[in-house]
Amino acid sequence: MYQKSSISVLFLALLALATTFPSSVQSQTTRVGFYSSSCPRAESIVTQTVQKHFKSTPAIAPGLLRMHFHDCFVQGCDASVLLDGTTTEKTAGPNRGLRGWEVIDDAKTQLEAACPGVDSCADILVLAARDSVVLTKGINWKVPTGRLDGRVSLASETSNLPGFRDSIDVQKSKFQALGLNTQDLVTLVGGHTIGTSACQFFRYRLYNFTTTGNGADPTIHPSFVPQLRALCPQDGDVAKRVDLDTGSAARFDAAFFTNLRNGRGILESDQMLWTDASTKSFVQRFLGVRGLQALNFNVEFGRSMVKMSNIGVKSATNGEIRRVCSAVN
Repeated sequence: MYQKSSISVLFLALLALATTFPSSVQSQTTRVGFYSSSCPRAESIVTQTVQKHFKSTPAIAPGLLRMHFHDCFVQGCDASVLLDGTTTEKTAGPNRGLRGWEVIDDAKTQLEAACPGVDSCADILVLAARDSVVLTKGINWKVPTGRLDGRVSLASETSNLPGFRDSIDVQKSKFQALGLNTQDLVTLVGGHTIGTSACQFFRYRLYNFTTTGNGADPTIHPSFVPQLRALCPQDGDVAKRVDLDTGSAARFDAAFFTNLRNGRGILESDQMLWTDASTKSFVQRFLGVRGLQALNFNVEFGRSMVKMSNIGVKSATNGEIRRVCSAVN
């Protein structure tokens, strides 16, 4: 889904670059400033709403970012993840831990009061994800808008979502099916620089993973194993939350990749980005390894987010502007 030096001339140049994306990553149905005439305050209303909720509950930032990712990987970026129902995406295992629903509903209520029937829930979610990155000290970027909301949401289709045990080949296949390349994969998974994971999704790596050594996954640095076992005892609470980016979980930066290099990735699928040669080179470029062309994580994250946000944009024949985000009209 995705370093901490003071602002410099170089950083300002990168910031300017990050907010100007090539037209090739924008579909014909979305554009920056889509609501400038129809609802001029649309983006500011979303931003202010996310800021308000973030102030009291900082965990909504990674929650909204993850929700946007999960939305785009199933049926495209059409807010299908927001629909209520007994068999909708929201009910599927991978989505039961999502948070931030109330933020989207709050923003939608305000937008309907200001501009009835104009702003889609899909656009609200895309904007809220960007605002969440900004609030955690990540870079800002311009978000193309103009999406419509989908009418279909099926829990059975969430198998398209990357899983925490997926091999790199499986992860690449899932991304490529949506027009995202290997660099996009590494970049977007870097969104794990903020947020947490429950012990149940990685505790298996700590105990009886192998029959040799300390019994843990050998890709975990030996000095890190006792720390993780203390956080997630073998018979402990599987729902306990652990930072995905140890030491920097509240700040959107490239420290996540440093942790992967040091064998301190929490999810097995994350650590694989370092152990697989096809993805390791991108991690190294984000780390500025000598001899490789450096990549700025924040800049590339914005680019990949714009690219992902244009997956499966609905047309007038299969989309609508919902009046309430949790139900079709």
